[in-house]
Amino acid sequence: MIHGVDFSGADSGGAAKIRVVTRDLADPRAPVVPMGRMDRRGLARAVLASREDGRTHLWRVDAPMSVPLEIAREFGVDGSWIEVARWMAALGSPRHWRGTVRDRTRREPRRACDRELATPMAPMNLRVFKQTWTFVSEVLLPLAEEGIRIEPCHAGLDARVRVCEGCPSSVLHAFGWPRRGYKGAGEPPRLLRAQLVRRLGEAGVVVPAPLAAEAERDEEGDLLDAMLLVTPPFATAPPACADVEGWVY
Repeated sequence: MIHGVDFSGADSGGAAKIRVVTRDLADPRAPVVPMGRMDRRGLARAVLASREDGRTHLWRVDAPMSVPLEIAREFGVDGSWIEVARWMAALGSPRHWRGTVRDRTRREPRRACDRELATPMAPMNLRVFKQTWTFVSEVLLPLAEEGIRIEPCHAGLDARVRVCEGCPSSVLHAFGWPRRGYKGAGEPPRLLRAQLVRRLGEAGVVVPAPLAAEAERDEEGDLLDAMLLVTPPFATAPPACADVEGWVY
């Protein structure tokens, strides 16, 4: 089972803005199934609950799962991913974390995976830093402490349930589809969302008509982003730095 997660770093725990869809990769005829909206605590609970059915689950989440090695080394926390995660969580909030880093350096370097998989922004970018901190501190770290495998950074206790980083923009880039212009109001973005949903169908992702219509109406593109993340993950051999920086699948 693969779960595509359009994440939210918004205040109030994500305010039920996170979109999740599920697909059974073992059955090419299985349709995409929406799991509804949830907040960050709800997402963590859903990951933990997926251990109970005995199946293999991959949760592919659109949010950075760590920082570049050079930033971690600035603060002496590059020994392991979980050490970095605990350092981030100890700072208490995304703004305090970003401010602490910017007091040391104004650079916003990209990770190896950001360069390799063409993600749009660095983890500390003004538009994404809340997602980075909340994903690491409020979701991944508690899950890791419960024994969930965080791919490729933390082995966990059972490989049947894994959480990894995904990026809809990287998926669009890999397919050669438009990466911009599908979010927003008006006819051009709506038509592009509809086109991308059709292309998902042509690529083997079975999208039921009601879900396709909802994705077309969704001006923020959140549902479409989640559906892009139930395509097969990238087959890659991450470099050694990914043990701390994370990787995009």
